[in-house]
Amino acid sequence: MKALALTLRFLLELVALAAIGFGGWSIPSAAWAGALLAIVLVAVAIAVWSRWVAPRAKHKLPDPQRLLPEWLVFGGATVALIATGHWALGVAFAVLAAVDRFALWRLGADTDGASLPTAR
Repeated sequence: MKALALTLRFLLELVALAAIGFGGWSIPSAAWAGALLAIVLVAVAIAVWSRWVAPRAKHKLPDPQRLLPEWLVFGGATVALIATGHWALGVAFAVLAAVDRFALWRLGADTDGASLPTAR
């Protein structure tokens, strides 16, 4: 079950980057400006994720502090989907991300598959 939740988590991360890029591209502007905005938004999302959330992050935040950058990226993807008129996809994405995060927590797994320390 943990492997399924981690696989879904990885797919959600990829979808989040695609949705953020699509959101930047969809801003009404010149094509070059939309492309530039998409690249910048995706780069910022990758920087946030790789610094504080990724399994090999040098400054990986512990739970529950890690929720803030996760919500920033996943929330940004949700907003991008809804703002571009794909509200059903945005809601489905947000629900899947929340359910997967809850499942990982219930399974006692970190977002990289490691076991969470137990409170004593």
